[in-house]
Amino acid sequence: MEPEVLPLEIDYETERGKPMPSLLHARLQARLITYLSVHFGERFEIFSELTLDTPGEKTTPDICIYPIEPVNFSHDETKRTYPPLAVIEILSPNQVLQTLVDKTHTYFSFGVKSCWLVLPTLQSIYVFSAPGQHEVFSQKDELFDPHLDIRIPMAAIFSTQTPFRV
Repeated sequence: MEPEVLPLEIDYETERGKPMPSLLHARLQARLITYLSVHFGERFEIFSELTLDTPGEKTTPDICIYPIEPVNFSHDETKRTYPPLAVIEILSPNQVLQTLVDKTHTYFSFGVKSCWLVLPTLQSIYVFSAPGQHEVFSQKDELFDPHLDIRIPMAAIFSTQTPFRV
């Protein structure tokens, strides 16, 4: 009699090399993509979960912001070899903040100009303009990113009203 072979269960974190997102994570990711697309879609393309060919280990930010470029459906990429203008990382419940802060160094060495770290439970966004240099924006502030030259009312992103209104 042969031994029974059970299917190998691979959890999300092991398979993707990142913490499992949560409802708040998903909600904020959707809100940021929607807001950025509606208000700045004529200047930028907003990508979700796009892998970057960063030095060392490849990274997949929650959101990447690139300049507008032509769409070519006959050519696809599994990872981008050139940097976005900005990346946005959203802290997951089981994630250590220092891990995201460390990632900003990787992104800046790749050529990214701006890194945002979103802290859902604190309703705040840290906008890094260089390693170790950041401004913090909270609920009553208007986020300003000088590299992108954009402003976003934080109350819009962290609104408790549903459905989300842009």
